Amino acid sequence: MSFTIYPAIDLRGGKVVRLKEGDPARMTSYSDDPAETARKWLGMGAQWLHVVNLDGAFGEGDNANRAALESILKLGARVQFGGGIRSMDAVADILKLGVSRAILGTIAIEQPAIVADALTRFGADKITVGIDARDGLVRTRGWKDNSGVSAIDLALQMQAVGLGTVIFTDVSRDGLGSGLNIPYTRELAERSGLDVIASGGVHTIEDVKAAKDAGLAGCIIGRALYDGTVDLGKALQV
Repeated sequence: MSFTIYPAIDLRGGKVVRLKEGDPARMTSYSDDPAETARKWLGMGAQWLHVVNLDGAFGEGDNANRAALESILKLGARVQFGGGIRSMDAVADILKLGVSRAILGTIAIEQPAIVADALTRFGADKITVGIDARDGLVRTRGWKDNSGVSAIDLALQMQAVGLGTVIFTDVSRDGLGSGLNIPYTRELAERSGLDVIASGGVHTIEDVKAAKDAGLAGCIIGRALYDGTVDLGKALQV
């Protein structure tokens, strides 16, 4: 299994931002030009980008973010995209736009049949599920709601309907630079048999190495790239 690094581009109001623990009140804005940010990461060798529509995740309007996504896709990047994709029509729309992989989150809890149908219709290479958890329990709707479902139980449920890859985020670490939750992420991968992409807390190159050494499928790097604590070129050499 290859190890892939995904630079994160989180969009809010058409701008590139980062949140701490998913809290919109703790937001830092990094760029008004998402396409230029994407061009920078691609120019340094990134093969994939992880793009999130935060406004969609919070149930708000996202026209500016759609325009930003389209500008990124024009660069020819392979993009995994999520945030507010909560219907089959939305999945089909995003994939038709040119997104390589749609990330489904809230509907995996609220309407798991849609995930199963999407996997049948589009294939496991086009669909992934984002499992965002605090204290092992899945959070939904922009991380505001506690589903009461364990991350491992959801992963097993998704594996049973044909999912191949999952993105696991420890919400309590996201944007804080406190390191990935490697023990739990590894446990989720081992128990579910899924390819797991780790997210939430990358701060140094050692965090990237730890994810690779744990046998994970990849990791997402956000704030560490924007604050300069991780050099993308060096991370890609891992």
